[in-house]
Amino acid sequence: MPLYEHVMIARQDISSAQAEGLIEHFSSVLSDNGGKLVGSEYWGLKTLAYKINKNRKGHYAFLRSDAPAPAVQEMERLARLHDDVMRVLTVKVEAHEDGPSVQMQKRDDRGDRGDRGDRRR
Repeated sequence: MPLYEHVMIARQDISSAQAEGLIEHFSSVLSDNGGKLVGSEYWGLKTLAYKINKNRKGHYAFLRSDAPAPAVQEMERLARLHDDVMRVLTVKVEAHEDGPSVQMQKRDDRGDRGDRGDRRR
């Protein structure tokens, strides 16, 4: 089955427990349609780059799934209809990375980003 990564942004006025409940809800939608949730992370309440529906902050959640396309489409459809979910991004990937996502890693663990080549010396 294809591998997917999903990032969801939920409204700022729900609690973190409710935001984590959204992860469980959408993972059950995937499993009901023949897929499975490989991993999930709750990134917390973060400031948005711009207002979305009059919200300045949002609860971010990251999901890794192994599911057929119809299961992913159904999950996205239900997420768009859900009142608490503001945005959903789904990306098809070749393989899931081991360990935590970049958002959950400590800054020291991310490694050297290297020289961008735009600095003058």
